[in-house]
Amino acid sequence: MKAGNEAMGNPEDDVEPGGKGHWEHVYEEREPDSVSWYQPVPAQSLSLIERAGLAAGAAVIDVGGGASTLVDHLLARGLKPAVLDIAAGAIARARSRLGDRARAVEWFEADVREFAPPHRFALWHDRAVFHFLTDASDRARYLQTLDRALAADGQVVLATFALDGPERCSGLPVARYNAESLAAELAPELVLLESCAEHHVTPAGAAQSFVYGRFARR
Repeated sequence: MKAGNEAMGNPEDDVEPGGKGHWEHVYEEREPDSVSWYQPVPAQSLSLIERAGLAAGAAVIDVGGGASTLVDHLLARGLKPAVLDIAAGAIARARSRLGDRARAVEWFEADVREFAPPHRFALWHDRAVFHFLTDASDRARYLQTLDRALAADGQVVLATFALDGPERCSGLPVARYNAESLAAELAPELVLLESCAEHHVTPAGAAQSFVYGRFARR
């Protein structure tokens, strides 16, 4: 699942909207640096991750990371990254870009709602998966996975479309949040430490508003 507001129809009538086939089609049709969620440097995410104060070698999972460049920056900072994405094509693009450095990354091809984490992570990062979960039961499954994956003293960096962000993304409806409503979704297990806004400009020049939160276990 990824963020984007470019017009896209379903590739096949029998492909589940928002399912694996949907996102595989996205990466078959588009280059990673042309999709609307592309960031050459994910500055806001990196700033919040740095403020989490992680120890060298700490395990960080990028949920819906796909072909994002965040993993490159995590490696450069001496962290131990993992990437979780539903689309094999997205993971393949990232591994190809990293070359030999890809061996230092854990790669998980799975739906976050069904993911069984093999160990716990010091930080869970998600930029624009959670807002695709418009059904309460899907959000509950997501949060169950997060709970199983996050260390007892772990932190979460989570970003979604803001209240004035796009109403649809990659042909799918999204849920929009502000800091308060996002914190309410994660409560009571997680408490909001700080929040901030991001004005993202897509490769096509469109503006998108995001809200970010950094959370910790209560």
